[in-house]
Amino acid sequence: MADYRENTALKKLFQLQKKIRDVGGGTGASKTVGILIWLIDYAQSFKKVIDVVAESYPHLEQGSIREFKNIMIDRKYWNDDRWNESKHLYTFETGSTLQFQSYDKLGKAHGPRRDVLFLNEGNWLPWNIVDQLITRTRDVVWVDYNPVAEFWMHTEILGKRNDVESLKLTYLDNECLSEAERQEIEGRKGNSRWWRVYGEGELGEAEGRIYTGWKLIDEIPHEARYEGPGLDFGYDPDPAAIINVYYLDGGYILDEVLYGTRLDNRMLATTLKNLPPALTVADSAEPKSIDEIKSFGVNIIGTPKGADSVRYGVKTLQAQRISVTKRSLNLIREYRNFFQAVDKRTNVPIMGQYEGECHALDAARYKICSLIPIIQRKEMLAQIPKLPPRARTNPAL
Repeated sequence: MADYRENTALKKLFQLQKKIRDVGGGTGASKTVGILIWLIDYAQSFKKVIDVVAESYPHLEQGSIREFKNIMIDRKYWNDDRWNESKHLYTFETGSTLQFQSYDKLGKAHGPRRDVLFLNEGNWLPWNIVDQLITRTRDVVWVDYNPVAEFWMHTEILGKRNDVESLKLTYLDNECLSEAERQEIEGRKGNSRWWRVYGEGELGEAEGRIYTGWKLIDEIPHEARYEGPGLDFGYDPDPAAIINVYYLDGGYILDEVLYGTRLDNRMLATTLKNLPPALTVADSAEPKSIDEIKSFGVNIIGTPKGADSVRYGVKTLQAQRISVTKRSLNLIREYRNFFQAVDKRTNVPIMGQYEGECHALDAARYKICSLIPIIQRKEMLAQIPKLPPRARTNPAL
């Protein structure tokens, strides 16, 4: 369990006084945890209605809901009888309620008013929804985010309202980080683009993202055709990733199946065998692992590789219409943080080189690149007019 002791970040957060509290910064800075501690303290002091909003329920469940429960348990506040699992709502002894919600349609944001609003990773929420949520909030609006690029906080709020306070936090404000966590963050100083945003908490640049325009969806449509999984090998510290690929109306749907470290080939094979029967396409750089997984009864091949195959694969994936399930949290994170590498001296793009993690992205790329010729061939055949059946003159034919 994380360390929830008081730190510099928490002290700075509790000093903010204005209605809109803009909290950007780097990774490991205790932004979300600190705001949740403030919300819990507020809910125990007054009778208030508090909403925590993020772009999807999977995001909430893996993030702020988990942290909220851990903080409450760590401080011996938690009472199972006060938690409504179906509504993601906790009722405090004071009568305060704290509810975790996701809004994907503008109409949903036109709901009841609240006293306090927390927009968790608010940069991924659209302005039209945020605008309505802020309008329907009486007392305090918290917003936290990693400043990967300019968004509505910079274009619609800062400089246009006088009830805003901004705070930048970094991992240096969180003395509760373990030495291993600190070293993990500082070990990425060589990636200048990543370090600027996640290390120093400074505003990043939107330009240079490799993949754009992907759509987030709640579920896989029942009419989508299952094509099979892609597999990127990893162990420790790099994670292995399995991504299911579906085809629908000329586009692809990606769904994260597995993403984790210290997973051996037997574990990967077990996961793959529990999926619907289909061909798995994996990283051909590990033929021994492919053969071992195949020995467990998995239908698996390596993706073809050659000169410039990675750049070709990236361009192929860029050309597709892609949708991603909202539960694919690691895939979404990689998608948003995968950039074109640039020369540090000249700032000129380096062709064929990229910055950012891409384990889940690679798994999807392996599978989709194996499908492109097949899909194109099937579409061509489907466009050829079918000839009427030939009358048989010989019953034996």
